[in-house]
Amino acid sequence: MSKGADTKQAILDEATRIASMVGLGGVTIGSLAARTQLSKSGLFAHFRSKESLQLQVLEHATGKFVDGVILPALDTPRGEPRLRELFDGWLRWASDALPGGCLFVAAGTEFDDQPGPVRDRLVRNQRDWMDVIAQVFRTGVADGPFRPDADPDQFAQDLYGVMLGYHHANRLLRDPQAEARARRAFEVLLDAARDPQQNARN
Repeated sequence: MSKGADTKQAILDEATRIASMVGLGGVTIGSLAARTQLSKSGLFAHFRSKESLQLQVLEHATGKFVDGVILPALDTPRGEPRLRELFDGWLRWASDALPGGCLFVAAGTEFDDQPGPVRDRLVRNQRDWMDVIAQVFRTGVADGPFRPDADPDQFAQDLYGVMLGYHHANRLLRDPQAEARARRAFEVLLDAARDPQQNARN
């Protein structure tokens, strides 16, 4: 990677950290220049506009999410073990990856009623993520232990609801039981999805 590319990666790292705390709308070329001690003109050469900066922050955060959450899960055996690794990685991401918690949760609230390229990119990102969850769940239907009639899309939405509740309890309420409750809710989802006939055979 070239020095220029290294510099841009460092800038995007910092911009992603800032966005997790103050929202994508709070990330501007001016504020980023102050935080990175770089010139506005230099940053403008990298990003050209606030909207371009926001889009690149989303792309950067998505790459980190894929590397930290999705790829480790895909290296885990199919079915329930993979689903558990996906959930554990998601919890780690929401808790520790960024100082302000999950950037995508914050951006979803910030941009849900703001049409435009940033919202479009965020929607595509989140739909892709729901598809990943549903596909990982499908392997548990195909290979066991989940019921043949279980709905992967419903499971993905329910799991997303667990994580939204965790983010709210952990970030806003500072509830020390947030993670334990999220884990219990995850186990309830798994229990409801399991195939009783396969459990009986085992």
